[in-house]
Amino acid sequence: MYGIAALLLLVAAILSFADVGEKAGRLSDWQAFALGITQGVTELLPISSSGHLILVPWLADWHYLEAHPDFNKTFDVALHLGTLVAVVVYFWADVVRYVGAWFRSVARRSVSSLDERIAWWIFAATIPAAIAGALGEDSIESHLGQPWQIAVFLSVFGVLLWLADRLPQQKRIGELGFWPAFAVGISQILALMPGVSRSGITITTGRFFRLDRDSAARFAFLLLIPIVFGAVVYKGIKHVVLESLPAGSIGPFVVGTMAAAAIGLVAIDLVLGYVRRHDYTVFVVYRLLVAAGIVIVIASGWRGAHF
Repeated sequence: MYGIAALLLLVAAILSFADVGEKAGRLSDWQAFALGITQGVTELLPISSSGHLILVPWLADWHYLEAHPDFNKTFDVALHLGTLVAVVVYFWADVVRYVGAWFRSVARRSVSSLDERIAWWIFAATIPAAIAGALGEDSIESHLGQPWQIAVFLSVFGVLLWLADRLPQQKRIGELGFWPAFAVGISQILALMPGVSRSGITITTGRFFRLDRDSAARFAFLLLIPIVFGAVVYKGIKHVVLESLPAGSIGPFVVGTMAAAAIGLVAIDLVLGYVRRHDYTVFVVYRLLVAAGIVIVIASGWRGAHF
């Protein structure tokens, strides 16, 4: 797996170095490479990918995506496709098992095994977030995606993660239950606000329901698959298939997708290995430090509070 990730990252870097498929004056391959790495790390850690994908261009003073929202939406599809590929590859055996279990349960019109119960819990948790994402994601991000707001959300939901992580580890995924799983799905609606973090709020809610740290992270990653798959299909049809791509899109799209997939594979493995032996405090501290850094940057006048 690490070999595959390294190869993907190397190819993405070579394409970036060669400026393949990019167009002058638009998003460069190197910028796409940096944002792909950002997506690969932050989508799968409880630190907010949407927040970091705003903060990186804000700090680097890249204004192309901000000035071209239609391109930004299509590029967002490419980045999420990369992390989706990473999660599906890593959890392929689980994907096959739970999809098969769900269809068997539907065919029999009954739930009789642990795999079938978990499959229905994933289904239940997907519904509220999918509906909310389809109805209001663009509006929420446009109103709540300013750097100072991201700092607030990083801090508040970082503290909530720390509080949840102080609770006992009493359950595995198979012991969660249907309604707690549905509640986890409802909590994902908050992740539409940049700075909250989809994996972060899922882990937080899972820990409030006494899932152990490994199970909370695994459930967050498993829920990412249907949510991000739906978002990629919906946005892909809306912004890529039904609308023509601007010139200079292919290079950044390919580079961003490959970088996100490569780093995502590594991030999943590292997170799961880490939380088997440690708590989530390191991610809470990181969130608070980034929030403090945003405040310092704004107060110093280096960058404005709005982007």
